[in-house]
Order: sequence, then structure tokens, then C-alpha cells
Amino acid sequence: MYKKLFILGVIALNKVMAQTCDSNGCISFSVIAGTGCVWMCEYCATQLGTSNYYFTTDVCTYQPGGCVGNPLTGVKYTCCSA
Repeated sequence: MYKKLFILGVIALNKVMAQTCDSNGCISFSVIAGTGCVWMCEYCATQLGTSNYYFTTDVCTYQPGGCVGNPLTGVKYTCCSA
């Protein structure tokens, strides 16, 4: 079971090119090609330890059916605890 969790962790981290944290409860990161907003929303919730967060840009938004948007590679995205 621990091996599966480790592998999932490696897969999750492989979608992030770089991550930084700040003292205001925000993380900034960029993603690789093929990463969607569903993954980004789950990543922010996990990294921030809360489902109450927001993106500082409108890259990903919640609509009926889930988290949607069009993230781009080479762009720095930030999500913060609300």
C-alpha cells in the first residue's frame, strides 16, 4: 500500500515544474503540458490542506460539474488559502 501511495505522489509531482510557498498561505507553481484544472484544483487543496482556497488569476474556476479552465505551460499560477 505504501508503494502505491509513493508512486501516486511521484506522478502528482511530475505535473509540477516548480513550486514555491510563502508566509501568506499561498503556493505558486507551473505545470507541464496536458495538466488540467481538475488536477490543479486537487493539487492546491492537498498542498494547502483545505478546500477553501482561490487562484489569484482566473485560470481555474468552479462551475457545475467541477473545476474548469485552460492552464498553460510556462505560466506561474498561484493559489492561496482563503
